[in-house]
Amino acid sequence: MSRRAVVSWVTVGAVAVGGGAAGWWWLGHPATPAPAAASVPTGTATVTKTDLSTTSQVDGALGYSGDYTVVAQGRGGTVTALPQPGQVITRGQPVFELDNQPTRLFYGDRPAWRTLTSGVSDGPDVRVLESNLNALGFRLTADNHFGSATASALRRWQRATHQTVTGRLDLGAVTVQPGPIRVAAVPARLGLSAGGDQPMLTATSTTVGVTIAVPVSQTYLVHLGDAVTVTMPDGTTATGKVTQLSVVATQTPQDNGRPSQPSVGGTVTLDRPAAGSGLDQAPVQVNIVSEAVHGVLTVPITALVALAGGGYGVYVLSGGSRRLVGVTPGVFADTLVEVKDTDLHEGDVVEVPS
Repeated sequence: MSRRAVVSWVTVGAVAVGGGAAGWWWLGHPATPAPAAASVPTGTATVTKTDLSTTSQVDGALGYSGDYTVVAQGRGGTVTALPQPGQVITRGQPVFELDNQPTRLFYGDRPAWRTLTSGVSDGPDVRVLESNLNALGFRLTADNHFGSATASALRRWQRATHQTVTGRLDLGAVTVQPGPIRVAAVPARLGLSAGGDQPMLTATSTTVGVTIAVPVSQTYLVHLGDAVTVTMPDGTTATGKVTQLSVVATQTPQDNGRPSQPSVGGTVTLDRPAAGSGLDQAPVQVNIVSEAVHGVLTVPITALVALAGGGYGVYVLSGGSRRLVGVTPGVFADTLVEVKDTDLHEGDVVEVPS
């Protein structure tokens, strides 16, 4: 007997069994037939083996990572040359000019703070100078000590770049940044005086990335190293991974002045940076894969049946018979769920609501 027949039979029996006046009324008067119990139409689905992944979607902004301010450190004069927004400047190249004297770009992890010449004390700024001269082809050992080899290499570099050959690096002759820079904005103006700590330009790195804001209610879904798919403004997609995730939540005011939902900032690095080149602060959608499984048995989520004693099962149909098989749900993704610790096999037919 099918489940629907049993349910209907129990419902009709409950109406027929009655005592007292209710039973007399049923016997003495024509009765309206009891309506059949409502049944759930069912269909079938096949157990499949496939890959599943759980994704979370957050808003992002495509752009360049890093935020640097370049100042006229230790120098003053009239601005005689400036870069253009979007221009990329690499090691040794001029960044700007004051009184026709360029300030060039060196790479390092800390800014310059003094003039470097023979007799100065050892320090990490000397190593920055030596490392950059070495990278530019003026061979010497970077050892934090400004010796005769350092002065010699410095003179050769000054001569090769048409500077005044002094063997001394004056404060402000170079600006030290973490790497190549991409000019974002230029607040300085040609012909005006500049000096001291006055900002000449702002810049970013040349690395294309995506900044994301993860609502605090979804932070448990996002982890460092998670794979992502970024939907670009033109509809194309690019892959990447989460490379930075803040531990501090922030709130920003909305247009109506009310605070937005707290969120945690993060950075996504693209596997192919060229996919986002030429775009800055462009809105994108980021799909973050927080969990993935491969080659697992799956059934439609609607096939799951809650068991009275706890847990879940599915009804398996075979040769006109119907049996309940216990399952342990795994990863849920879209309309499918992973099922494990079960007697199911790929190709089995299960019952689902139609």
